[in-house]
Amino acid sequence: MSSSGSTYGDIHRYEPARESTAAAIAIVLLTVIEVVFVFLFTYGLISGWGLSETGNMYLGAVLAVIFVDLAFILALYRKEFLPDVMIVKKRRRKYEDLYIREEDVDGTTFGDGAWDQVKRAIYPYYKR
Repeated sequence: MSSSGSTYGDIHRYEPARESTAAAIAIVLLTVIEVVFVFLFTYGLISGWGLSETGNMYLGAVLAVIFVDLAFILALYRKEFLPDVMIVKKRRRKYEDLYIREEDVDGTTFGDGAWDQVKRAIYPYYKR
């Protein structure tokens, strides 16, 4: 990836959505099916289908169909009606994540010598 003139936050590629008529019709049909299954699930809950073993499994299957149908609707919408946008992101170095300046990457010395380190180990508040 070359950074030829691209700065942080620039839109690198923008392809408008296709907005096909077939996808719109498919989304409408899937939405109608979704509404039918939601009403069926709601009716099953109100009627007490979940009290028997087979009814409980049936309600679970209807709920699974609801979510799978919703997933297809969302996938179609994302593919056909949302634009394809790529935004340039600046890659940061690890020390930038820690809010450390570049000159402080290697850290600072803890003491002047070994004797200062011994004193600091015995008395932590030495030379603060």
